[in-house]
Amino acid sequence: MMRLIRSALVIGRRDFSATVLSKAFLFFLLGPVFPLLLGGVFGGIGARVANQTDEGVIAVVSSTADFSRMYSARERLADAMGDGVVRLVHYSPQADLRAQEKKLLASRKPPVRAVLSGGLSHPHLIGAIGRGDPILGQLNLILSGASTAQSNPPRLPVTEAASSSGAEIKDRAVTGQIGQMVLFFLTLFLAGMVMSQLIEEKSNKIIEVIAAAMPIDALFIGKLFAMLAASVIGIIVWVSAGALFIQMFTQGGVRALPAPAVGWGVFLVLGIVYFAMNYLLIGAVMLTIGAQASSAREVQILAMPATFGQFLIFGLASTVVGSPNAPKALAATLFPLSSPMAMLARAAQEPLLWPHLLAFVWQGLWVVLILRLAARMFRKTVLKSGPRSKWRRRSTKTSEAAGQIT
Repeated sequence: MMRLIRSALVIGRRDFSATVLSKAFLFFLLGPVFPLLLGGVFGGIGARVANQTDEGVIAVVSSTADFSRMYSARERLADAMGDGVVRLVHYSPQADLRAQEKKLLASRKPPVRAVLSGGLSHPHLIGAIGRGDPILGQLNLILSGASTAQSNPPRLPVTEAASSSGAEIKDRAVTGQIGQMVLFFLTLFLAGMVMSQLIEEKSNKIIEVIAAAMPIDALFIGKLFAMLAASVIGIIVWVSAGALFIQMFTQGGVRALPAPAVGWGVFLVLGIVYFAMNYLLIGAVMLTIGAQASSAREVQILAMPATFGQFLIFGLASTVVGSPNAPKALAATLFPLSSPMAMLARAAQEPLLWPHLLAFVWQGLWVVLILRLAARMFRKTVLKSGPRSKWRRRSTKTSEAAGQIT
């Protein structure tokens, strides 16, 4: 056991130094900046395209008095709903109403989605709007509000409270969801380093020399924990930069964020521990995949289903958000690969701490089992060593006997 620990420390110190002390580690720390920049650029492009491709307006052919009441009802609806309320443009009725409707529907400045005619007494809508279209529901509310006798209803008095159970549950669910997403994307971004490093050493035949000098289990454990330590350094840098950005550029700073059920201090500690567990579990799976591949092309082929599998695992873990005690949520906490993300969301919604101790033991057990399986498969398929099966021993004896007879 001591030889295993010493060998794992040697491998871990070697890989950690080679990763952190290299010039490429600076670009590794800058890695999350590029997705954020791309997200901002494409978000701006999407917003500009959305503005350019406006859904159009509703042309209202009615008297000025009826349109004034409709417009007032529309403004009240906009105050309640915010953005996204349909726009109304007034047109005076002409002698040939059908020809006017046809002309308005063909108009492009402004682009008309539908034409509302008949006023408040006999409203009729014609245009490219189906029965389930949200615009139709908004127009019904506008016509209902415009038909009421009281055009300016009294404002509802509001007394703002510091907190409420409904708002607290919603905020904690949002915190849990954000924590899950951060944990998922960090693991997705970082876990592949273990597999690529293993493939590099296999292609250079270095791993055969290391395997001859120390146990395979120590090799896998050292590599996994070395990459975990390098990832933790990156996370500390990224979290510190993110907290500084929130503190400087958002109103209220970090204190304005909704607090999780266990408190921010415990939640951050649990987040680091669950990231370590999630990284060890996914990284152990990646090591198992990398141990079976002999080239970078095979790694890409094998890594693709593993990446899609991580998205499915994230979908299973997301069932905990909003309903941590549902059957699907309990299944997500028991399944080892989704357990860290599920338990982190549970920490944001439930104040109990003892389930997390059980989760640490359960996840650590599966890390050991997966690493043992990876080492065994590596011996069998790559090094061609280890105990052989009964079928292989029998086939070997048969071939030897045939050779003697010959």
